[in-house]
Amino acid sequence: MPSRESHERLTALLDPATTVLLTVECQQGVVGSDSALPELAAAARSSGALANIARLVAAAHESGVQVMHAVAESRPDGRGANRNARLFRAAARLPVQQHSGSTAVRVAPPIEVADEDLVVRRLHGLSPLAGTDVDPLLRNLGCRTLVVTGVSANIAIPNAVFDAVNLGYTAVVPADAIAGVPAEYTPAMVRNTLALVATVTTTDAVLGGWMRPRRQGAAATPA
Repeated sequence: MPSRESHERLTALLDPATTVLLTVECQQGVVGSDSALPELAAAARSSGALANIARLVAAAHESGVQVMHAVAESRPDGRGANRNARLFRAAARLPVQQHSGSTAVRVAPPIEVADEDLVVRRLHGLSPLAGTDVDPLLRNLGCRTLVVTGVSANIAIPNAVFDAVNLGYTAVVPADAIAGVPAEYTPAMVRNTLALVATVTTTDAVLGGWMRPRRQGAAATPA
């Protein structure tokens, strides 16, 4: 079991005033019922990752933690999109396209988007951070800790974690709130790669950190 010291360290990292919760590509065309990637969508749902992300988002709203949704999309004419890897060329041939303004690029249920959430959309690349508005928005918000959730553990999640660390943020990854394919790849990625650069934890531990009362600078005066 985690030690009291590790609990206290995680709670300190998750201070709502300096923490942002990032959901990565949790959009209907990726993890929804009409996904362009049904195997990935099935993994996100059957593993419980999507439900855990929804729990984290709801708790963030309650705790005053800023939520940011990173969405990948494309123009119908494909302008500005990458074509320099097999992944991009394969995605262009999928029956469901992540076109700007379409249902496919809406955040998928059961995740709820609040008015105060920030939605950052990108037309290029593999990372939610590189070349997008995410980093300047995080800095303007006073973010120090970025909680990374979503899909996929194969590509976008490690990209997000590496970029966050390179930019000076502390990355926290609830391992049960990310998914990839095949299913056994995700724990291997977490154990052999993400654990080296991020604080790996669980959804319940993050929820506990946000709900746990923090020490006050002075004791309250009795009425």
